[in-house]
Amino acid sequence: MNNYKLTIQYDGGRYQGWQRLGDSENTIQGKIESVLTEMVGEPIEIIGCSRTDSGVHAFSQIANFKMSLNMTETEVMNYLNRYLPRDISIVEVTLVPERFHARYNVKDKTYLYKIWNEPYTNPFMRKYSMHVEENLNISSMIEGSQYFIGSHDFTAYSNAKSKKKSMVREIYSIDIEEVAGFIEIRVRGNGFLYNMVRKIVGTLIEVGLNEIDAKNIPSIIESKERIQTGRMADPAGLYLETVEF
Repeated sequence: MNNYKLTIQYDGGRYQGWQRLGDSENTIQGKIESVLTEMVGEPIEIIGCSRTDSGVHAFSQIANFKMSLNMTETEVMNYLNRYLPRDISIVEVTLVPERFHARYNVKDKTYLYKIWNEPYTNPFMRKYSMHVEENLNISSMIEGSQYFIGSHDFTAYSNAKSKKKSMVREIYSIDIEEVAGFIEIRVRGNGFLYNMVRKIVGTLIEVGLNEIDAKNIPSIIESKERIQTGRMADPAGLYLETVEF
């Protein structure tokens, strides 16, 4: 059985997220599986490293699938890129050991969030960033970000429906910088809960607008109450940037 690792880029704007849904094929996973099934002639299931939300983008989503058909990496890549929609691209295909698992073998992930922080809209990036027209205090946001670093129960920062699984995740770093009108926030950690990055960014925006004090963040985390986290950042500004194995 051959195990293929895919490196995927996509504009998630018109999709209902990564994960295949029972009542809809309008997902990234569903589109890729449909093409692979046609290629192989039997149902193919792919495993993604991250279940990105509806409307979220990816520079480097990693997935793997197995099939008995012998095809070269180039043949698989060319077939997928020929039949996939233009907003989904396979940038690399690699044959990997059979035990490789795109989700379970991940060591860390980095998400990038883009905020357009100018009083006017950016017509070219309106689908790929969140517009905050009020001036954000970056120093306060950097101060606030440090309270998220480390291992915490992030129940307050997730909309995950299941409470059976652990809500503890470790954030390794949060870097915030201003780049030509954008504020870019990079969040690196060992894993993320549903909506977690968007809720963290939402809190940092509130800190940057002086709506909440950065020093209140530890008590919000400790409360484990989702209502305490306030706004959630738009999906359009979020990208899965890198994945390490």
